[in-house]
Formats: sequence, C-alpha cells, structure tokens
Amino acid sequence: MIRWVQLGAASVPGGEGELRLMQRGVEFSIFAGPIELMSSRLSGSEEALGALTCARLKGRPRPHVLIGGLGMGFTLRSALAALGPDAAVIVAELVPEVIAWARGPLAGVHGASLSDPRVTLFEGDVAKLIGAAPSRYDAILLDVDNGPEGLMRKANDDLYDAYGLREAHAALRPGGVLSVWSSAPHPAFTQALRAAGFSVEDLRVWAKGRPGGARHVIWLATKG
Repeated sequence: MIRWVQLGAASVPGGEGELRLMQRGVEFSIFAGPIELMSSRLSGSEEALGALTCARLKGRPRPHVLIGGLGMGFTLRSALAALGPDAAVIVAELVPEVIAWARGPLAGVHGASLSDPRVTLFEGDVAKLIGAAPSRYDAILLDVDNGPEGLMRKANDDLYDAYGLREAHAALRPGGVLSVWSSAPHPAFTQALRAAGFSVEDLRVWAKGRPGGARHVIWLATKG
C-alpha cells in the first residue's frame, strides 16, 4: 500500500485549523483535518464550473472573469480553454501557501495556466475584489471553502449571505453570471440567489466528470 506523504501545511487567514498538501504516488490532495477538500483524481465538477460558466460568455467582447479560489487550478484551466484570446481572468487566492504549492509540487497539475497572459493572480480575499468593482465582471466563479456551508473560515460565509450576493450582483455586468460550486445541495441558497435578483439554475455534476461516485452542485445565477 502506498502511504500518504505530507508535502506542506498552511494556516487559513482568519480561520481555524490548517490545510495540508498530501501526496500518494502520483495523486495529490489537500486536506482540512480529516476532510479531503480537493484531489487531483477528482476534477470533474471544478472543470464543469469553468466550462459551463464560460460557455455562457460566448459572443461577449473582451470578457472579464473573476475566479475565487485557486485550488488545484482545474476551474482556471477549463475557463481558459473556453475563453478567447481577448479575455481577462483574475484568480483570487487567500492562502499564500496554495499559490506556492501551485508553483512548486503542484506545478505539473496546474500546467501552464498561471503563466497564461490572460491571467492575473491576486493574493487575498475575493470579497475585496467583488466589493470594489461595480459592473466590472462578465462572470464571477466561486469555489471557496466548501460552498455556502463553509468549513475553514467564518468570513467565507459573507460571500454567500444576502449582503454578499447583492455585492456580487452589483459587480456583474448586465447578463453576467455568478457561478458557485458546492460539495452538497443547499435549497436555501437557491432561494437567496433569487432574492438577490438572479435567475438561477442548480445542476448536479459528477465529481469524476463521468457517472459514478459523488456528485457536487453548481449554481449558475444570471443577472437580468
């Protein structure tokens, strides 16, 4: 049996506990305590987040996209694959070590995405970018914490409450899309999106990208 090896650890600013980067053979995972937050073998729902969102931006000139959460880069890579050469993508990552891992032991997982000229990496809270940019973005993609019910940081809940959703609505251009990833369904969040002025679809997507195993949830919320 191949054992897990810890490659690094990181404290979450303003959070409790720590993140741990683990490797087992060719597989990488990031854990929060005993909970696996993400894995290089389960990328399907993160890739769907990028692909489904950016498919809705076709025909928009020079689309501006904000991604909250770098993780292992699956959402970023799928978004880049779906966007044209005139797009601008900002990725906000709160934990400095996650960025360091992307450029170090996880460089093979991230590929060339961080050196793509369309990409700007912001080390900090995605909420700061949302609140500072009225009508700037064509899409905001949130893969932060565990979804609307967070695990790591109480302040992450502010992204998903009524005030945070109104901020996201204001930061989007007309017809823009707020896309949210979650590990599990959350019917009250669907209602909160509608109350904030979005038209909403919630989709169940396979974690592996193919039938079998766990399914995650993606909300696609469009600003009228």
